[in-house]
This record gives sequence, C-alpha cells and structure tokens, in this order.
Amino acid sequence: MLFKKSIASLIQEANESGEGTLKRTLSSFNLVALGVGAIIGAGLFSLTGIAAADNAGPAVILSFIIAAVGCGFAGLCYAEFASMIPVAGSAYTYSYATMGEFMAWIIGWDLVLEYALGSATVASSWSQYFSQFLLEFGIQFPTNLLHGPWEGGIVNLPAIIIVCLLSLLLMKGTKDSSFVNNILVIVKVSVVLIFIVLGWSFINPANHHPFIPPNAGEEAVKAGTKGFLEFFTSADFGHFGISGVLRGAGVVFFAFIGFDAVSTAAQEAKNPQKGMPVGIIGSLVVCTLLYVLFSYVMTGLENYTKFVGDAKPVATAFAQTGYTFLNRFLMIAILAGYTSVILVLLLGQSRVFYSMSKDGLLPKVFSDLHKKNQTPWKTNLVFMIFVSIFAGFVPVSDLGHMVSIGTLFAFSLVCIGVLILRKTDPSQVRPFRTPWVPLVPILGILVCVLMMASLPIVSWERLAIWMALGIVIYYTYSKKHSKIRNEHKNA
Repeated sequence: MLFKKSIASLIQEANESGEGTLKRTLSSFNLVALGVGAIIGAGLFSLTGIAAADNAGPAVILSFIIAAVGCGFAGLCYAEFASMIPVAGSAYTYSYATMGEFMAWIIGWDLVLEYALGSATVASSWSQYFSQFLLEFGIQFPTNLLHGPWEGGIVNLPAIIIVCLLSLLLMKGTKDSSFVNNILVIVKVSVVLIFIVLGWSFINPANHHPFIPPNAGEEAVKAGTKGFLEFFTSADFGHFGISGVLRGAGVVFFAFIGFDAVSTAAQEAKNPQKGMPVGIIGSLVVCTLLYVLFSYVMTGLENYTKFVGDAKPVATAFAQTGYTFLNRFLMIAILAGYTSVILVLLLGQSRVFYSMSKDGLLPKVFSDLHKKNQTPWKTNLVFMIFVSIFAGFVPVSDLGHMVSIGTLFAFSLVCIGVLILRKTDPSQVRPFRTPWVPLVPILGILVCVLMMASLPIVSWERLAIWMALGIVIYYTYSKKHSKIRNEHKNA
C-alpha cells in the first residue's frame, strides 16, 4: 500500500496559525529575492570560468541556456505544487502527496545533498574569496586555517564561522534573515550589472571564435572511425563540441540550484497562491538573463583557454577593462553572492527536515519551534554543526557534481508528480497551472535526465551510496515512526 498524505490534510496544515506554526512574513518581492539570493553565487563567479575552460568554451552561454530551460520546465511544475500545497518541505511534500511515503523519504534524503552539502561547498569557496579580500588590505590569513587536514591545513576556519553566523541569523527569525538576504541580493546584482555594462565595450569578438571548440571524439564518430558508445565512455566526451556543451550544462546547473528553496518557504509566504509562482519563475527569469549576459561578456573579455586552473576567472576577465579599482567591489559582490546562497540553502534544509519530522520520519527535535521566534531552531543548530564539519574539515571541492545530480533527481520527481496528480486528482483547485501538460513535465524530465547522464560516473556512484544509506535509515527508523502509518494501524 502507498501511504500518501491527502491534499486536504496538507491544505489544512497550511492554514494553521498561531503558536507552534511558522510565521507568514514573506512578500512576493522577498520570495523573488530569496530565489535570486540562492541562485547567483558560486555558479556565476567560478563555474562560468570552469565550464568555459574545460567543457564548452564560449558556448558556455548555450550551457547556461540549456540548464535554464531544464530548470524552467521544473520551475513551472514547482510553481503548480507550491501554489496548490503552500506547505514547507518542497519536493518532499509534493512527493508525499503523489508518490507515497517511501518516495517522499527518498526525495527528502536527496535534498540533503542539495542543501546541506551545497551550503558546505559554497562556504568552502566563500572562505577562499574572503582570504583574497583580506589581502586587498594587506592582511594575510594563516594558510593552515583556510584548509582542512586532507588539504594540508588544520581547519577551514572562515567557512565554519560564516555557517555559524548565518545559522544563528536563521534561528532569530525568517523576517530578519529575509531582510539581510535582500541587502545581499541588491549588492551582488548591482555589481553584476556593472560588470556587464563596463565590460561590454571591451569585448573582443575573436574570443568568441570558434564559438563551439571542436571535439576530436565527435569528429571521429562523424567520420565513422569511432563508435558512439566508445566515444561516450572516452576522455574526449564532455570536453568541447556538443558533448562539452551538454556536460557544461550539467556543471553550470549547480549555478541554478536554490530556486526550489523558494518552495520550502511556502508556509512562510503572506500570499503563497500568488507569491510562490512569482518567486519561483521570477527568480529564474532574472537570473537566466544575468547569467547569459555575464557569460557572454566574460568569454568576450578573455579567451576561454586563459581560465584553465584559474581560481579567480572573473577577476582575470575584468582585468581586460582596465577598471582594476573596481576589483574590491567585485570581491564584495562575490562574497555577498556566496553568503546569500549559504543562507537560503540552510533555510531550505531546515524546512525540509521540519516537514519530515512533523510526519514522524525524523525525530521530533527537528520540528520543535522556538517559542518567540517560531523557527525550527534546533534543526538550524544541528545543521550548523553538520555543515560546519563538512565545510571546515572535509575536502568539498569535488562535491559540486554530487549536488547537481541530487538536485536533477529531485526536479525529475517533481515533474513526474505533476503528471501523476493531474491524472489522479484532476479536479483539485490549482491557483497556478503548469501550461501544456503533459508536454512541459515530460520535457523537464528529459532535460534533467540528459544532464544527469552527462555528469561523470563517479557522481552516480556517490548518489547510489547516499541513497542506500537513506534507505537503511528509512527501514530502521522512519517506517516505524511514521505518523500516517501508525494512524492507519490504529484506524
């Protein structure tokens, strides 16, 4: 038997107010800012250079568009669910209503990859930029306090500090956290626009040729001297050519994770039926436009080959403009970008575990709310420790692909959920309806699966191990404590 949560019970939960419930404090603008805060960060300032240098060349622009299209299909599906079921939990809650408890657990466990490990990865990068920013003022941060023991240091101290500070802010309240996020978003978007406007007149058209650098393996397949399967498993796959553009899309997809974190805050939106679709779709549109313009200017200012192994590709490109005095502002924008991403991902993670705990799939500690601030402060505290350990001691430089594959998996299940619910409950009130169903959800699934397939095999192996661990926890704890199962037994 599939143990599902009914839409009616979820709507009743969404309408609860008062003590023991989350405060509704977020406007449509706050939700868009939340999405932009989560999206513009590590991806824009570092992955653009990496994907251009290693995968797509100037065609990283196309990689961003492909990734955005995949996110757009998934975003439309998220918007339907978020307006219809304005409850914390995002894809976890939607899966519970459409595919049952086991799949809900799988997706909830999968979201740990996106939110917890994602925030640890970004915190690690934040630390490196913070040390570079201090150097601008002649301050040398001790190297052994910038890297964990597996990277030749003692601990990544700045990464731990930023995770702790943002976790404490989240414990204080969503309204305060949203205010800080709005300021960070204004700062980083302003500097991104300055980069685009000032850099545009310095673009060298020669840097955009060839737009798609050739791939030796693809040429061999066309000539008939190499089979496609042989090429797919070779080192050539994903390094320039069409396959490089696709792999680049999988790589820069990390730059788009977080828009779904808007849906985790559905229970804190003032008018979720209107605000959630605006927040999800609006943030995606704004960020996609900025990404495409930014990557076009960046690859036009400097040849993509110069970004190989470059830890600061944006600064390298911007140096071609001669406006070196703006480097400090650029660094501030990068730090603001990374900070808001960490903030939103930590928020999203706490809300997912809050929902899972309320359903009995996790211990009650994760759904305890602070009496005054009405925030799941104990969850924030647990993840402050968990994420800090990863950010401070574990080498997280190779976790980007793992986060991407976990997110793509979540997006695919949300698209499947829309198809299922349209079939099983067509009369349900939907304040926002995903257009062109079943075409949009099917295309969302196909694009996400295609990007998953383009990622390295090691990402699949790690996903399998992570999911196996999650299944063990489900059968040893969650299944026994499930509220919906116990209610069914006692009925």
